[in-house]
Amino acid sequence: MATTHERIDQIVKGNKIVLFMKGTQQFPMCGFSARACAILQDMGVQFHDVNVLDDDEIRQGIKEYGNWPTIPQLYINHQLVGGSDIMMEMYQSGELQELLK
Repeated sequence: MATTHERIDQIVKGNKIVLFMKGTQQFPMCGFSARACAILQDMGVQFHDVNVLDDDEIRQGIKEYGNWPTIPQLYINHQLVGGSDIMMEMYQSGELQELLK
């Protein structure tokens, strides 16, 4: 059986854009996750969502995997971009759009 780290690694490496979040893109369960989804949806970006509320091991493991203490966490091309605040800053500056080209 795969370790939590291996499971997260498979998700990140198996998808170009992944958002680890509370809830789903159709039904975000916190304001920060809702904002992260709204940014990506506003850009018309297709992304894979992982509901950390469904799996406590993933919920804790993603914080260690990316060395980032909060959720949501956005990964693009296997790299951690950050949480909703960083996403908003990058979106407003146009940096996020460049990263997704």
